[in-house]
Amino acid sequence: MVKLYARLNGDLYYNDDEKWENDRITEEAYVSLLPGPSVTLDAGKKVLKWGKGYAWNPAAFFSRAKDIEDPDATLEGYYVISGDLIKSMSGPIKTIALTPVILPVSRHINDEWGTERDTVWGGKIYLFAFDTDLDVMLLSGEEIEDRFGIDFSKNISTNFEIHGEAAVVLDYVKNVTDRQGNLVEKKYDAKNYVVGIRYLTSHDTTYIFEYFSNGQGYTRDEMEDYFSFVETGFQNYLSNGSMSALGASRQYGSQFYNKQTVMKDYLYLKVSQKEPFDILYFTPSVACIYNINDKSGSITPQLTYTPITNLEFEIKTTFLLGKNDTEYGEKINDYKVYAAVKYYF
Repeated sequence: MVKLYARLNGDLYYNDDEKWENDRITEEAYVSLLPGPSVTLDAGKKVLKWGKGYAWNPAAFFSRAKDIEDPDATLEGYYVISGDLIKSMSGPIKTIALTPVILPVSRHINDEWGTERDTVWGGKIYLFAFDTDLDVMLLSGEEIEDRFGIDFSKNISTNFEIHGEAAVVLDYVKNVTDRQGNLVEKKYDAKNYVVGIRYLTSHDTTYIFEYFSNGQGYTRDEMEDYFSFVETGFQNYLSNGSMSALGASRQYGSQFYNKQTVMKDYLYLKVSQKEPFDILYFTPSVACIYNINDKSGSITPQLTYTPITNLEFEIKTTFLLGKNDTEYGEKINDYKVYAAVKYYF
């Protein structure tokens, strides 16, 4: 009737100052009560896995954004009180479930959601109808824009699945700078959606392909204005030592512009092959991200080897492609190499 669950994550890394450092974080820690087979009540720090997209989940209102370069990476949860009430039926609607959520906000917990004490609430209704998974979500709070969302997932055949999700953020405020650094607020209802497929071939090759429309993103002209302002600030610093424009551009970047998938339209493709050439526990893959608006992107080949349960070796290299004044062309690096040994227990 009572279950305790915790998931901890620790990272050990070596930095440029020739020092070993470590990060430790509690990603999840909650208590779950199961008074009946159809009723669950959870309280604590938990990840709510909403949405059907692989690389993007615009309808996952109570979750942190995925890392687009590693969508399978575990996420840190928020402190919530949530429940599940499930009902099975006969007929075209096989299952219906209700998931209410309460997220308290203060200076000590969930402070990313606001500066004052508040209660964010929302929920999800799940239906399994006509062999299709369907969800309807909502979120509301005093310091955050109200939002609504839907998603679906359907198996066309045993090896072919289609999915999608959409969300509307009411009265969204987007901060936009011009080439002189003048900041303007644009307020509108932002519409975000993802559509995609997952296909598994008879040779155990998996294809995941998605299109993401980011209604909260910037247009190409808006990003070019920001890059021009950054360049102007840098030239002012070189010529007369002035930091005013450069400091403002850094502030705008940290608050608004330096985010993943910051623009409007993206494509994502991942191809993975399970145990090629009969090499057991070995999975090579390649992932591609393409910014449709400025024609920049990245390519990430990856090798994963899992010789025993819960032990994983991983190495991947990300190559960034793009011209000047594009999202990936303006990154501070041209490529990066990532290697890790992961142990789960």
